[in-house]
Amino acid sequence: MKKIIWSILNEVGLGGSVQLGLKSTLKDKGWFKSFHSKESVDVKGEPLPWYTYNFISFLTPRIGKDFNVFEFGCGNSTRWYSKRIAEIMAVENDERWFNSIKNTLPGNANVIFRSLGDEYVQSVMEAGRYFQIIVVDGRKRVKCTKAAVHALAENGVLILDNSEREWYQEAKDFMASNGFKRLDFYGMAPIVAIETCTSVFYRENNCLGI
Repeated sequence: MKKIIWSILNEVGLGGSVQLGLKSTLKDKGWFKSFHSKESVDVKGEPLPWYTYNFISFLTPRIGKDFNVFEFGCGNSTRWYSKRIAEIMAVENDERWFNSIKNTLPGNANVIFRSLGDEYVQSVMEAGRYFQIIVVDGRKRVKCTKAAVHALAENGVLILDNSEREWYQEAKDFMASNGFKRLDFYGMAPIVAIETCTSVFYRENNCLGI
């Protein structure tokens, strides 16, 4: 009976989809849960950064508890980092989203609201410190990348999400011209069913041990 059912499913082109739902890496990582909830979460419903799954797997064991992180754009990634590092600061330009997030974060997470302009781009300098990780995953990503290098610690790395988009080529060229190497992580990410890319820019003796 099982063979007959699978034969019918394969005949109508549904066998692969059913198999993915029953047993697959996507199911194990929680992609189906994220797709239906429209939230970046794992299989247990816990927050995940909205990066490619292979980059999340690469990053997780390399994060240090003493890290300070800055994010352009906040969300489940802010919650995810806050459980693993010393302190995280994020800037958000969407006031409604900012208000929904700010009171749900632990004490080591600080989210600030800035209108989308120079004050948003330059907010990374407000903290008056250097960061081990700076994440560019909000608006004005080229300008934010250029500002972020001035706030990176000597061993700091920069993460640029959705880096496959051609309009972010200027940001990638800028980082290369400033002596940064790049690793690209192509693959699927939570919620969406398309391939995307998360890139990490680094120098020698970086905090992730690349």
